[in-house]
Amino acid sequence: MNSLQIALRVLKVDRRTRTSAILTAIGVAVATGLVLLLATLPFATQNREQRALWQGEQFYSRGSDGPANLLYSASRDYFDGKQIVRVDIALAPGVTPGSIQLPPGVPQLPGPGQTVVSPALGRLLQAHPAAQLGDRFGKPVGALGEAGLRFPEQLVALTGHTPDAMPQNTDKIAGFPSGKASPDALLMLLSWVGIIVLLVPSLVLVASSARLTAARRERRLAAIRLAGATPGQVTNMVAAETTLSAGIGALLGLLISPALHGLASFVPWAGGTWLAADFALPVGLTVFIVVAIPVLVVLAGVLGLRRVLKNPLFATGGHTKKPLRWWRLLALPAAGLFFLVAVATAKDYGGIGLVMAGLFLLVGSAAIVGPWVTSAVGGTFVRIWRRPSALLAGRRLRDDPKGAYRASAGIVLAVFAGSMALTLLPTFESMAGGGRSYVDSVLYVDTDDQHAGPIVDQANAALQKYGQQEKAVAVGEVYLVKGTGDNRYGHRALVMTCADAVKLTRFGLTPDNCTGGPAVIGASAIDLAQYKFATAWDGPAVAAKSGTRVEAVHPRDPDLSDTLIVDPAALPAGVTPTDYTVVAPTTDANREIVRTALAGPAAGAEIGSRDQYLYNQQTELGDLRRVTVIGLIAAGVLAGCSAAVATAGSVMDRRRTFGALMAAGTPVRVLARALRMEAALPALVATIGAGIVGVAVGVGLYSMVDERGIVLSPWLLAPVVLGVGVALLGASVCTPALKRVQAEPLADE
Repeated sequence: MNSLQIALRVLKVDRRTRTSAILTAIGVAVATGLVLLLATLPFATQNREQRALWQGEQFYSRGSDGPANLLYSASRDYFDGKQIVRVDIALAPGVTPGSIQLPPGVPQLPGPGQTVVSPALGRLLQAHPAAQLGDRFGKPVGALGEAGLRFPEQLVALTGHTPDAMPQNTDKIAGFPSGKASPDALLMLLSWVGIIVLLVPSLVLVASSARLTAARRERRLAAIRLAGATPGQVTNMVAAETTLSAGIGALLGLLISPALHGLASFVPWAGGTWLAADFALPVGLTVFIVVAIPVLVVLAGVLGLRRVLKNPLFATGGHTKKPLRWWRLLALPAAGLFFLVAVATAKDYGGIGLVMAGLFLLVGSAAIVGPWVTSAVGGTFVRIWRRPSALLAGRRLRDDPKGAYRASAGIVLAVFAGSMALTLLPTFESMAGGGRSYVDSVLYVDTDDQHAGPIVDQANAALQKYGQQEKAVAVGEVYLVKGTGDNRYGHRALVMTCADAVKLTRFGLTPDNCTGGPAVIGASAIDLAQYKFATAWDGPAVAAKSGTRVEAVHPRDPDLSDTLIVDPAALPAGVTPTDYTVVAPTTDANREIVRTALAGPAAGAEIGSRDQYLYNQQTELGDLRRVTVIGLIAAGVLAGCSAAVATAGSVMDRRRTFGALMAAGTPVRVLARALRMEAALPALVATIGAGIVGVAVGVGLYSMVDERGIVLSPWLLAPVVLGVGVALLGASVCTPALKRVQAEPLADE
């Protein structure tokens, strides 16, 4: 009878081994499915961006790589808080539409005054008046297919023009942008963090399931070993038994991965959902993952046989375990030092791989430090407390700290991930804000001195046509500077009348600030004798007019403290702005109409607003919150399951001990209280440590993005509290397990 036949025979006749194998298979399936999902996210974002490559978000003009067949401009428009990708094109003189290769999903090239839109944008065009949306693009003549959209509900317009109607930032290129798209860097980073943070709890669940019958299997294997089986035969038997359950679990994980991908396709990211085909993993990587996870499980099972192979006699009876050494505590600072060095050098050497390796080492160090902490907690129980349940729990924690820590290992990882996330999210939220100097309701479009006047005239004519009272104005930009060359410094200034500044900016000016003649207004009353006016930061400078009034105001927002307001009449002779922003006020009722009025003369140039700028920030923060919540829920569920399985395994491992205690008259409630203390108190200590380390890692990761200080929130305590709660919930299975032991004859063992 070979090893596989023996394994099948054991599974057939032993119900407990069969239960352990089923739970192991489920754990491996969960681990495989999660890794397959997380590993495919970078490829999914790359597939998504590949379809949208022609839309120009990843296009940077390097000059013409061939004949300039196409005049091309990509920008962003907005409607009712939704982003519209706008691509404006015109054929170069002498070029025919047939000579331009169309991207996948683009049915035709629109002519001047025509547009090809995505289905979602087409529905919006039909549902709203032309003055609010349709007049921005022209006559729809076709619909974009899914092969040309980033996500199904994306709003895209491909609009045709004559060459002279194209915006000033037009690129002259040979054809639509093409090549190989890059994956989303943020989501790729999050996928790696997710693999590290979620894979470990999954493997802990597998290990807990495998330990359900650990003591019983050790006695069985030791008996076979004493009966004359060689170490190789025993190893083969365990490998066959573990391979059977782990292999089935890996195949099950592969089978459920399409369902996980389907669920993931409904999770929005960057403004939209996904196509099911986005989640395509290369065959080689899929095979590697499906094979690697069972191999790790089998390897862990084989390594756990050392005691049975070396001393089978001790495996069948009691023996004294060696106490854990203090050097285990060095694993955490060593891993932390590696992570710190990796973070410090990541900017210079681009070593994101080293940062992820440091994160993995920190996660792995918990398995080395955790048992020592568990043993220390058990020693405290034995020395200080004298209640029977506390003494029983203390002796268990001292005698088998590795087994006791296993129940809280997944919880520790969940708390670590939660603390790291709750360190980063409030800080990212604190960075939100800023934007241009105008009030939230103002729309603006950047242009130059040649186009500013025509845009203002045409926009005001369109506003009058639509029956609106608002007027667009042109705001110039100059600089007040000191010094020359590299030693030059100073302030940016907006050239506009004080009356317009009162209505359009966030400075908080009132009509009282406009009395007294033309002025330079800023957060402080600068000495104009020390500053000169320049139209460009490094351009020639002209001294200010003598006697120009200077007034200090306190802006509502600190980010405006370096910006000045200069009345056009205060500009010295010879200073004429070259950069302009056309600005138009709006109300909630007419915002889209004003945007449409600006869109025509802007000819594809992006029309912005501060509220839209903040909306985009909140969209990104919403993506991070959503991913964080999903990840923490997954980690919490895995941790709770592993805690419950580990507690049940602890009862099964000590059936003889618990049976003897019950036979001696020990109440089940005392034993249940001891098991809950075993789970909760080490989890409390370990989760506090995991929370501190998670905060430190969050600070380290944030330092790679921004050197400003971190924002700490009281919510950092939530993962610790929830971790202990999950540990207690997982330990609640001890009472049913103990009652089952009580109901079975002790002679069965």
